[in-house]
Amino acid sequence: MQKKTKIGLWIAGGVVVVGGAALAYGPAVYADYANSNADAAPTIAASTPSTTDATAGTAVNADDLSGTWSIGADSFAGYRVDEVLQGNDVTVTGRTSEVTGDLTVDDLSLTATEITVDVASIATDEGARDAYFRDTALEVDEFPTATFTLTEPVTLEAPEAGVAQTVTAAGELTLHGVTQPVTVELQAALTDTGGQVVGSVPITFSDYDVEAPDLGFVSVEDTGSVEFSLNVAQN
Repeated sequence: MQKKTKIGLWIAGGVVVVGGAALAYGPAVYADYANSNADAAPTIAASTPSTTDATAGTAVNADDLSGTWSIGADSFAGYRVDEVLQGNDVTVTGRTSEVTGDLTVDDLSLTATEITVDVASIATDEGARDAYFRDTALEVDEFPTATFTLTEPVTLEAPEAGVAQTVTAAGELTLHGVTQPVTVELQAALTDTGGQVVGSVPITFSDYDVEAPDLGFVSVEDTGSVEFSLNVAQN
């Protein structure tokens, strides 16, 4: 059985940095600073065709969407986790642009998806936290990637250029060498360069043999989320 590891503030050097900052500036001040550095949840970008564009709101032939779509530049994935620092809520986010994969579309159905994330490249605003995350929490030497695989087809409505759709997808998330079934709410829209898909996968860290620490002055929630924003183009 795999040993459980710890995730969150990612103690070691990270605790020294966070604890020292909290003592120097006060937990509330540090919490405000940390929360201001947290990335916003991924959303459909404003660069999708606007309502004034001649193509916006125009129905798209579903046959034109069939085929394989690949993840391209400016995509990202990462995590969001909540901590409590002496009674103050702190949100931490990590991001990486090292995301690859393909989506298969047949008419109005998303039939297959596999997304791979280079876990070792996920970064926050604190290098010591990141080092613990990579080396101790998720043991990236042994488990360098995380993957999401679609397990059931997802049917979309007839798409319109620049109009986002929200759907729920069933899949499997493999993290830290453990695979679990997950449900993810996706938003998808056609853009002027292809398409964009954003979503968030709620996770419980202990389900992946990752233990959230409680260090007295700071504790980490056992639940969090994996987030992604994918810019895709048809092959």
